[in-house]
Amino acid sequence: MTAEPDLGAIVRARSETFLRNRPTTAAQRKALRAIGACRTPALGGQRQQCDRCGHEHIQWHSCRNRACPRCGAAARARWLEARRTELLPVPYFHVVFTVPEVLNVIALYAPRVFYDLLFRAAGGALVDVAHSRLQIQPGSLCVLHTWGQTLTLHPHIHCVVPGGGFSLQRRQWRASAKSTFLLPVKVLSRRFRTLLTGFLRQAWRDGTLQLPARVIADAVALDLLLAQAAATDWVVYCKPPFGGPEQVLGYLANYTHRIAISNSRIVSFDGQRVCFRYRDYAHGNAEKLLTLDVDEFLRRFLFHVLPPRLVRIRYYGFLANRTRAHSIDLARQLIGQRFLYPVPLLSNDDHRCPQCGAGTLRLVGLVPAERPPPLHEDSL
Repeated sequence: MTAEPDLGAIVRARSETFLRNRPTTAAQRKALRAIGACRTPALGGQRQQCDRCGHEHIQWHSCRNRACPRCGAAARARWLEARRTELLPVPYFHVVFTVPEVLNVIALYAPRVFYDLLFRAAGGALVDVAHSRLQIQPGSLCVLHTWGQTLTLHPHIHCVVPGGGFSLQRRQWRASAKSTFLLPVKVLSRRFRTLLTGFLRQAWRDGTLQLPARVIADAVALDLLLAQAAATDWVVYCKPPFGGPEQVLGYLANYTHRIAISNSRIVSFDGQRVCFRYRDYAHGNAEKLLTLDVDEFLRRFLFHVLPPRLVRIRYYGFLANRTRAHSIDLARQLIGQRFLYPVPLLSNDDHRCPQCGAGTLRLVGLVPAERPPPLHEDSL
């Protein structure tokens, strides 16, 4: 039994056997190599010394793979600091778009196309319904999650939406009519369904969406699948608004750079089975334990390794990248806000001496890698 189990230990113990017996993509193999080597002598490191007590410490290099549960904290902190300067003094809503499980087969075999279209449909639904119902141009920040609590494939889009938007002529800021209501979720759901099914059909016609014949043989088979999906509920829900800008940042910190499973959720690994915690939303959000064969655990985890260069945080409406800075300045003028949220400095705790707690660790040399490091994926 591993004393302190983590994903890296599981990968190091079983990935070679798993890869010999299971088909995987290049991105999935790269992720496993990177996670197994992360913060170990395999990648080398830095020899550091405290400037006060002289304590020496080796900081092993991280893999920087976006599927790794040990990486991403610094990138997340920098990203959050940038978002602090973009917050407006309005309520912010949390909207979630999910798709019927029957469409998971497309996400499994054509993830890049499916996730791109999922983003377009979610962002487009928000923009279209806000235009038609409120005559405003809204903005949204959208984040892709692909997992359920038990690591099953469950693609969905989390959106953070300011409670209001520009008039269609961009001469006024129009706030939501009610501070507790954004847009009718049934209308959002129908528009989301219409857009995504239309995008999928068009992608099939123009050859962008390509699937194995055993999965979807022709346009008729795709139409039957989409008709089956359309016959079920497409869940879109809108949570109550956040209390203020700091609550928005707290939400973003929890959701934007999250991966399928954190090391803190892994309870045990005995070489053959992995036990981890999960939330059972169907039974009052109760915390439960699930034990899986290690190969099944890795199989499920690899569902959530995204294709290279697929961007999982995107912006729509007046927050779209090319106009975001100008739109935020204009929104502040129209709302009458003059105060800009300060950007805090990144924490220096990572450089604090673990021995005396007062000194700062300084670089005094490098530790060579035991073997060439794996290539790491693009950052977010």
